[in-house]
Amino acid sequence: QVQLVESGGGLVQAGGSLRLSCAASGSIFSINSITWYRQNPGKQREMVAFITMDGYTNYADSVKDRFTISRDNVKTWYLQMNSLKPEDTAVYYCAAYTEPNGMDYWGKGTLVTVSS
Repeated sequence: QVQLVESGGGLVQAGGSLRLSCAASGSIFSINSITWYRQNPGKQREMVAFITMDGYTNYADSVKDRFTISRDNVKTWYLQMNSLKPEDTAVYYCAAYTEPNGMDYWGKGTLVTVSS
């Protein structure tokens, strides 16, 4: 099993920056990729960015050139968010896809609020 804990959320003015962290524990060796999602109440969950273990990344069009997903050498992944907009306000979750069992594990989320 994999446990994930997000941190780094908060209140920021439009145009500002935040860096979210996703700390993993447990069977870290089984993680194939990490995905950041976001969701607002009453809205669909949106994929924001993901990164594979060999470094391939992909982003939602709405965050390209503003957000960057990365990892350190061990067990923490990051989402650097720049030029934040009010529409980026959401609860942000990180999720791990593991192999070989194909399981998804989720953190509890961290709230990002961008004021105009």
